This record gives sequence, structure tokens and C-alpha cells, in this order.
Amino acid sequence: MHLNAHARRAAARSYTLIELIMVIAVLALAAALLVPNMVGTDSLTVQAAIRLMISDLSFAQSDALANQEFRRVVFYDDGTGYCLIRVPNEDFVTPSDLDAYTDYVLDPLGTMGRYIVSYAQDDRFEGVAITAATIDGVDIADRPEITYDMLGGTVMAGGIPGTGGTLTVTFDAVNYQVTIAPFTGKLTVTEL
Repeated sequence: MHLNAHARRAAARSYTLIELIMVIAVLALAAALLVPNMVGTDSLTVQAAIRLMISDLSFAQSDALANQEFRRVVFYDDGTGYCLIRVPNEDFVTPSDLDAYTDYVLDPLGTMGRYIVSYAQDDRFEGVAITAATIDGVDIADRPEITYDMLGGTVMAGGIPGTGGTLTVTFDAVNYQVTIAPFTGKLTVTEL
């Protein structure tokens, strides 16, 4: 008799499977509604664009080192993206002319072949722009570029070490700045 009373009290204090499923469903619904609003999609979009830019700059640096050739990342003057190109030794001192024939680095993950990143043509980054850039003293209006040498360092015309610079990437009211360190090309990101 004492055992039945104990079993009845334990059954009264426990939850049924249906009750547990209902609690989990309510928590899942709350998470689905709250998390996107807490994290803001503007911030996620610009962070994805920054991650891509950082990986592409690192790729250009390591590609220059691996192939023992100059690699250049040219940022478009309208702020819509950038491209990675090979720079022959004899053309090293001249700025890149993207309107003429350019020897683009092949994009190992892309299907188009040429290593071009266009925020305007990529649905993932619609609305993202490079709103300010100064690299080795060249402003965004004059199409700044960063050149990596055979040792992976940044260089300017004449083979002198690069002075580095900054790039500001914006999406709506969210701004991040990428800083390129002089000579080494080390990259750091800060939210503005």
C-alpha cells in the first residue's frame, strides 16, 4: 500500500511526453523569432563581406609567395569590389589598367575563372560597399591597389616597402575598417 502512494506522487510530479514536446516547440519558436532580431542581418552581411575580403587578401599574399611572382589586389573606384591580378616584373611600377588586357589570377573556387569580387553582382552582398580606402597613399577615387612581392610583403613602385592603409566596408549603418599593416601586410579589423 505504501508503494502505490509513492508511485502516485511521483507520477503527479513528472511531465508527460506531450508536455515536453510542447515546451520544446515554444522555445524553438521563440528562438526562431528572437535570434534574427537580436543579431541584425546588416551586421552579418557586412561581416561576411569582410571575411571574404580578408581571405582574398591573404590568398593574394600567399599566392605571391608560392608562385614567386607579384600579386596585386585592385579595389574599384566605385567601391563595388576588387580583383586579384598577376603583375609581371616589367609592369610592376605602372598602375594596373583594368580596361586593357589584365592577367587575372584564377579563382580556385569560382566558376568564372577570373578572380573578381563584385558586391553589386553577388546577392549575398547586395548593398555592401567599400566607402573609403587609402592604400600606400592612394585614395579610393584613384583606385587603390596593394601589391605583394615574392616574399609576401607589401611593396610600392620602385620595390620600396608598402606603407599600408585602411579600407572601410559599409552596409547601411554598419561600418568596419580593415587595416593593412606596412611592409608585412598584416590585417586587422575593427568595427567603427
